[in-house]
Amino acid sequence: MKVMIGVAHPKQVHFWKNIIRNLIEDGHDVKIVAWEKDLTLYLLDVYSLEYEVVGKNYKGLVRKAYGMVESDLKSLKIAKDFKPDILVGGSPALAHVSRLLKRSYIYLIDTEHAILAYWLTHPFSDIICTPTCFKKKVNFKKHIVFNGYLELAYLHPKYFKPDPSVLDELKLDKDDKFIVVRFVSWGAAHDIGDKGFTSNREVVKSLEHYGRVLISSENRLNRGLEKYRIDISPEKIHHLLYFAQLYIGESAPMSTESAILGTPAIFVSTSRRGYTDELESKYGLVYNFSDPSTMEKSALKKAFELLENNRLKKEWRRKRDKMLSDKIDVTKFITKLIESY
Repeated sequence: MKVMIGVAHPKQVHFWKNIIRNLIEDGHDVKIVAWEKDLTLYLLDVYSLEYEVVGKNYKGLVRKAYGMVESDLKSLKIAKDFKPDILVGGSPALAHVSRLLKRSYIYLIDTEHAILAYWLTHPFSDIICTPTCFKKKVNFKKHIVFNGYLELAYLHPKYFKPDPSVLDELKLDKDDKFIVVRFVSWGAAHDIGDKGFTSNREVVKSLEHYGRVLISSENRLNRGLEKYRIDISPEKIHHLLYFAQLYIGESAPMSTESAILGTPAIFVSTSRRGYTDELESKYGLVYNFSDPSTMEKSALKKAFELLENNRLKKEWRRKRDKMLSDKIDVTKFITKLIESY
């Protein structure tokens, strides 16, 4: 079988890498098309995944519309040569191409407020696949749900082994307390109108009393904060999150990644996600703060409370084990879904 997979975001590289390897090992022919966004192409290269570039991450709705047409045309040209049996993932482009070529398309989505992407994709889809915690009602004849999170496809213990050498790169000892802070650019289509921290400097300076602060940021930092930026190879960030005492930031995926790794996570954003809400309400692994008038102050208060708990990581490992015992092997599930369809 020939499978065409779209990768439009760094998280998608992590999500698909093990599934792609499974498909190849099972004898299938895989074609990857990718978009230039943040570290997407870098990660594809690191994991030795061959790809063809079909688009960029343009800013602004007008330029994004142009980019969609551009990626549609490039993806169509590649698909005509490759002749896929099924297309999955990526941006709406592969859904559009699947309809033009009369091939099947599987749409995976876990972000409820990605409304524009949803409406550009679902009319051309054959299957819509969501986690059970997805809160948006999906009116679709072939809606498949799975009991897991997309992040489990690459961070489940079956697929991820933490490497302590990442600590040596940052001159950290295994007993050192450090906090990972994430600032996002708010440039995605589904981020329009949303916001997070009001004062990045205040957040960092407040947390510094409890340990070393390490910043992951999509944007340039001002001079006072640049010295806190994480200076490791990007593919090692999950190893760092595993050993961190706490994660606090504006990224829902990174909040989930931290939780899955057994690190307490605080998500600060005016938008919410079904998966981070479930990780809080059902497992107590994440704390969500979304009220724009109080979220920064409340998030920092919760961070201070957690950092004063000397048994914090042990407690989170137990919570993590409970979550893992409930969830499925997402990599295996998606591989079989593609192969069976």
